[in-house]
Amino acid sequence: MKRFIQNIKNIWKVEELRKRILLTLFLILVYRIGSFIMLPGVNAEAVLANASRKGGDNVLESLLSMFSGGGFTNVSIMALGIMPYISASIIMQLLGMAVPAVQKMQNEGESGRKQINTYTRVLTIIICAVQAPSYISLYASSIQGALPAELSMLWWTTAVSCMVAGSMFAVWLGERITDKGIGNGISLLITVGILSRLPSSFLSEMAANKDFPLKIVLEIIVFMLIVLGTILIVQGVRKVPLNTAKRVVGARAVDEQGARNYLPLKVNASGVMPIIFAQAIMTIPVMIFSQQKDGGIIQYALGDTHGVPYNALLALLIIVFTYFYTAIMINPRKMADDLKRSGGFIPGVRPGDETAEYIDSLVSRITLPGSVFLALIAILPSIAYACNITSGFEYFFGGTSLLIMVGVVLDTLQQIESYLLNRHMDGLMEGSRVRGRRSINEMSSGF
Repeated sequence: MKRFIQNIKNIWKVEELRKRILLTLFLILVYRIGSFIMLPGVNAEAVLANASRKGGDNVLESLLSMFSGGGFTNVSIMALGIMPYISASIIMQLLGMAVPAVQKMQNEGESGRKQINTYTRVLTIIICAVQAPSYISLYASSIQGALPAELSMLWWTTAVSCMVAGSMFAVWLGERITDKGIGNGISLLITVGILSRLPSSFLSEMAANKDFPLKIVLEIIVFMLIVLGTILIVQGVRKVPLNTAKRVVGARAVDEQGARNYLPLKVNASGVMPIIFAQAIMTIPVMIFSQQKDGGIIQYALGDTHGVPYNALLALLIIVFTYFYTAIMINPRKMADDLKRSGGFIPGVRPGDETAEYIDSLVSRITLPGSVFLALIAILPSIAYACNITSGFEYFFGGTSLLIMVGVVLDTLQQIESYLLNRHMDGLMEGSRVRGRRSINEMSSGF
């Protein structure tokens, strides 16, 4: 513990790292302040009264508010948060797998990446322009007394423009954190929005169980065990041994077989994407039939998001989407061809078709526990709710929020540790290395 504290002190000795951390904290503070700035003409008292009256009973509303850092329920200029940009990034990623023109841009290196970023920003503005009026008409207008009595065209134009500008400003803050700060900015803003609700949710849980302190202790222990298991699965890889064939240097052959390399196959290669897809599909019938007085068996089965039918179908969809998205993300044929061109091979497996089949069989086998784990993580909040954990606090026991928090924290710690190791200092953790996810694609394959 003493050595860990000393390593924390070493962070402030690195001037560049210190400046990056302070800038990151400042930009996060700006983002948090923006989530409380309401749209022009909105009645703050009515919004606060609505939030206290509902108390997080609406599951979909609670999730959207969590990912927007509270801006959704605050009717803020950042009510849409960073999610339109995430949606645009996912769309561009999927287009890259189906549209040859986008695939070409992805293979053009830095210039192609800049083009894709430009198209992603344009698509983000379009998504914001569509979502902003829907948000105002469906959610903000449902809060009695929140909006002005007369909604003129000027007010609509101003409100929509403010929401679009707020989301794009959040994107700009995230990009500045990535370039000048520490960690992945976009993912970090989402994580901050999630963590901002943790203190109030935990205090509500303590107030509800003030006569049962042992239950609070057990909940903390269970939460730590769930986080530990999540880290193990997120970091888990299947190391496939690789050998390198002899290469000719001058007039003699150099044997490099003594240097053993590994091909890492992640247990959870799809990130949180299967959960996002499955939850998006599940919300469609819920939203449609919740507006009807008699939705029949579908409303009865899927209306309760904490019920067994809803969670069973959600888990099944997650397992299916995990296999689907893993098949898109990992191309055994391309991996086998790359190994063959570089002179590498898997011991006991012929290069080419046999290597591709071998990798495909391995990926299929390790995807099963990964998909089951994602399904379990997704339904853990409902299990926590069934154990009488208060509404709001149960979301920290699993689901997309937990996977995002774990991935972002690991990524940020890995970047901090790399700065320390580059200056011949000890890493953050004694006797181990922190491994994280570095790209927005992985965080939006894992957010």
